[in-house]
Amino acid sequence: MQTLISINNVAILANPKAGGGKATNTAKWLSSQLAILGIANTIYNGQWPDDLEEFNYTDCWIIGGDGTINYFINKYPNCKLTLALFNGGTGNDFAWKLYGDGNLQARFNQVINATPKLIDAGNVNGKNYINCMGVGFDGEVIQSMGAIRFLGGYFGYLLAVIIKIIGYKEPNLLIQTGDVAFNNKYLLALIVNSSRAGGSFFIAPNAEINDGALDMVLCEALPVWKRLIYLPKIKAGKHMHLPIVKHRLGKEFKITCEVEMPIQVDGELIFAKEINITVLAQQFYFRY
Repeated sequence: MQTLISINNVAILANPKAGGGKATNTAKWLSSQLAILGIANTIYNGQWPDDLEEFNYTDCWIIGGDGTINYFINKYPNCKLTLALFNGGTGNDFAWKLYGDGNLQARFNQVINATPKLIDAGNVNGKNYINCMGVGFDGEVIQSMGAIRFLGGYFGYLLAVIIKIIGYKEPNLLIQTGDVAFNNKYLLALIVNSSRAGGSFFIAPNAEINDGALDMVLCEALPVWKRLIYLPKIKAGKHMHLPIVKHRLGKEFKITCEVEMPIQVDGELIFAKEINITVLAQQFYFRY
């Protein structure tokens, strides 16, 4: 890849379904701000081109949540353009990792003045992800959210977590990485690139997105009363020192399940019994 510093021509890709139409309004605002600076731009609101490279864009700005950026990296897995991400969905955990909190004007200023940096991604069974993937509990939370979608984003996720915390039965998982194997019943089994998921759960608080590795976080089986005690600690990212938690960096992981399991991938749902995960080191350029 060739680093692109100057912003000359921007493709603005919006997900019109994200955030109840918020992404469409954000796209229009970004376009107007770029025009003031004399920077050419084109808005794609829902109908994204098959190939971005043919339009001589220097940058691609994506508006949406974690699901939208996941869609992007799977539609354009070898994209060489410099990327930026603007909140537009219900879950914006990866955008938070890049930019922190702040309003749209602050994000625009940050992106305009940023030098592109390479970041990692992950791949699970052929599907790319950029933030987080989790087996079992995480997958069942996403699966159960279908019944409570009317609550939306964070509150829907939190309610689904509480419901599953009470009734979830931990499966036995065999997780292999390098020459190490973990074989046990696990409440949580996550292989993450970034540090936060679910709107504000700091799963791997010290995870780096440019270290060439993924973070494995395992939490052993717990009775319900202990789950309720530890949930606030996990949400705040204060669980990594606990004896029930295993953490390890790795480039490749293999997870073998006893039965087919639901898997959460950047908030999307897939199913598998054999799960192969690899890091995609220095895969995408982002302005942040």
